[in-house]
Amino acid sequence: MSFPADIFAGQRFAVVGLGRNGLPAARALAAMGAAVTVWDDKPEARAAATGLTVAEPAMDGLDALVLSPGIPHRLPRPHPIAAAAIAAGVPVLSDADLLFTAVRRAGSRARFAGITGTNGKSTTTALLAHMLAMADVPTAAGGNLGTAALALPLLGHDGVYVLEMSSYMLERIAALRFDTAAMLNLSADHLDRHGDMAGYAAAKRAIFDRQTPDDLAVIGIDDAASRAMAAALRAGPAKLVTVSGEGPADIFIDGTVLRDGEGPIADLAAARALPGAHNAQNAAAAAAMALHLGLSRAAIARGMASYPGLPHRQERVGEIAGITFINDSKATNADSAARALGCYDRVIWIAGGMAKEGGIAPLAPYFPRVARAFLIGRDAPVLAATLAAHGVAHEDVGTLEAAVSAATRAAAAGEAPVVLLSPACASWDQFTGFDQRGDRFRALVAGLAKDAA
Repeated sequence: MSFPADIFAGQRFAVVGLGRNGLPAARALAAMGAAVTVWDDKPEARAAATGLTVAEPAMDGLDALVLSPGIPHRLPRPHPIAAAAIAAGVPVLSDADLLFTAVRRAGSRARFAGITGTNGKSTTTALLAHMLAMADVPTAAGGNLGTAALALPLLGHDGVYVLEMSSYMLERIAALRFDTAAMLNLSADHLDRHGDMAGYAAAKRAIFDRQTPDDLAVIGIDDAASRAMAAALRAGPAKLVTVSGEGPADIFIDGTVLRDGEGPIADLAAARALPGAHNAQNAAAAAAMALHLGLSRAAIARGMASYPGLPHRQERVGEIAGITFINDSKATNADSAARALGCYDRVIWIAGGMAKEGGIAPLAPYFPRVARAFLIGRDAPVLAATLAAHGVAHEDVGTLEAAVSAATRAAAAGEAPVVLLSPACASWDQFTGFDQRGDRFRALVAGLAKDAA
């Protein structure tokens, strides 16, 4: 269904940042009757905003500024337009907040499920949406993953919006209330935007704001910061369910079986796209939310078994002469790479790019699994120093092309049966994003397969 054309009639919005999130949000607001002014600092982005009013927005009479998630409004330095909005008392909002307002103004009682966390939120979002769709529940998924929130269709009373929420989005919500919300884990990330770890945790905790006793709060408890948040939320108002891929919790993994206090929910041995303890935690969170939304245990088990996985998250992209190639390009920090390294006994590891704070030092417990590492990108020398200090065989090869070639030779020589791209670094030094990096890895493996054939 489409939204009525007068949902935001008489209201004025400015949308700044016209990328994957901003431009669809601006067009959606205009289609719902709002007066919209758009701006982007890049001329080419402004040129793509055909049919919209392109100008640096004035604050007089403005109902809200919709700022693309990647543009700061506080730290490390606010964008000038955001600073002007704050000075004028104009709310700075996420388009997810306006989606919630639009749905309620349209008269729909569709439910909202939100997922956040440093790692795993895309997999959990996609898994929950898949399970709901397989159970014939009208579902729309997006937000930080895939479709911009405001570009999602209007759902009826029986529908569920499943939204991946980044910390950047969560610090800009004022009305959005999630019927069920999950915070999976916390490790240091985006500290430049939130000031410190406490600020980052506070942004993540906002996913539970405005919940009621009828709602569900789900928290992973496999790290200390998340356990502290769970303890703080145990008094409510929402019902709290803890989940774990490692130890005791309200929903936990027992061998390969996901279970709660009432018994088995699903056997993850049948879910090939969900390997490792981290994915057991993701599955536990999705199961908790699905149960709250009315799915049966049988429907959850079927959904998990049929879940195809997401690109760039431990994606098997080829098997050549007994060598398995895994694309985990989405691992842009050490914590995420640890989850992949923990799934394999022995690997040839491709890592590097723009290192996050702390580099790969936290991965030292996994270094015995690394037969050899091939390093790429700007901060390869930083990673090399850490590996050398721990006696891990490694080479700085510069590019992904050189790394795939060298890793394949090492694997063929019997050093390890798995070639794992799990960079533990951002990709912007050599690629436009982790997705382009993963696509290039997939293409290189496809070329190897063609040559082998």
